[in-house]
Amino acid sequence: MASNEYTARDLKTDAKSAARDVKSDAQDTLDTARARGEELSDRAQHVAQNARDKAGEVADQARDLGREYADVARDEAKRLYREGERRAGEVAEQAEIYYDEVSEMVRRNPAQALGIAAGVGFLLGLIIARR
Repeated sequence: MASNEYTARDLKTDAKSAARDVKSDAQDTLDTARARGEELSDRAQHVAQNARDKAGEVADQARDLGREYADVARDEAKRLYREGERRAGEVAEQAEIYYDEVSEMVRRNPAQALGIAAGVGFLLGLIIARR
């Protein structure tokens, strides 16, 4: 009769074998986890570097665009200043022409000019007195 008894020694041997297998599997899992961790860390560093590079590019583009807009604004301001000077000159010429015309009219009709001036002065006095 063959003995199919499972002895303590067999149990101990199986337990050691199972422990070795578990240890080996755990070590393999740990090695895989470390490798994945390093891979993820490398990817994260790569993504972070790409983000820094892209941010630098965007900052450079914004800086260049800002300079361009500043130049356009400066040129427009200069153009408007020159246009203002030109128009101020035109107004000064027109004022000089009107002044010469009024002066000539006063020389030709001094009594009429004096009457108009007195009437305007009287009206202004009334307006100011009511306030």
